Amino acid sequence: MISQAQFQKEIDLIIANAIREDVGDGDHSSLACIPENATGKAKLLVKANGILAGVDFAKKVFKYVDADLKMEEKIADGQAIKKGDIAFYVEGKSQSILKAERLVLNAMQRMSAIATKTKEFADLLEGTSTKILDTRKTTPGIRAIEKWAVKIGGGENHRFALYDMIMLKDNHIDFAGGISKAIQKTQSYLKEKDLDLKIIVEARNLTEIREILSNDGVHRILIDNFNYEDTRKAVELIGDKCQTESSGGITLETARKYAECGVDYISSGALTHSVYNLDLSLKAL
Repeated sequence: MISQAQFQKEIDLIIANAIREDVGDGDHSSLACIPENATGKAKLLVKANGILAGVDFAKKVFKYVDADLKMEEKIADGQAIKKGDIAFYVEGKSQSILKAERLVLNAMQRMSAIATKTKEFADLLEGTSTKILDTRKTTPGIRAIEKWAVKIGGGENHRFALYDMIMLKDNHIDFAGGISKAIQKTQSYLKEKDLDLKIIVEARNLTEIREILSNDGVHRILIDNFNYEDTRKAVELIGDKCQTESSGGITLETARKYAECGVDYISSGALTHSVYNLDLSLKAL
């Protein structure tokens, strides 16, 4: 997994690029009608029930736009929210508040939606040993805040990108000439490049599970698109030889049943690619 320093760099890049994209050569709407030294106060109003995420991100945005902006937090990341709640107040130059407004709202609405959906999965898995994971099925350019939201919602992060973990999926295996060849070539590559990366290998059936297990050095087996019965069989075959992960169209309706098969993890792209933004609004006082 990437380091905290790397993750923070990604967050900083998201903020800088988003402000560049949105403000350009100036927020002319505000510049045209609001005096430069005018000050004001605004509140973040919650307009739907869910789990709040992005408060700490908002702090970073306000600081980036204007270090003199003051934010008073009322509800922290990860807490349940309901319509009518006020998450925070922000006070300072009116132009600065307006410059930061859209990025704060866009990010917090999406992050809160992701955290809310993740919490639903996490609650369903409570009492089992299974953890919910995200995937790389994220919005290009803002992966870091989406994965941050998963953590806030009670999930865990899978690999961040292509560079921090090896995942040998069906196409890698087919292009490499088979499972064993793919694993062996990968191990040789890691040794040659002096890289310490964990290896996950995808299996499409029980025969492939057995072949993966005939190779050493696999950290986790991805049990992909298996039914419940075959998932249980796969978990029994694997035992404690390596970690197990179920994936492939797993929903809120089916997640608990897969967890009860004994897998260590369930990964779901739906945490990040299929959410509707939670309704929030920044209102002047």
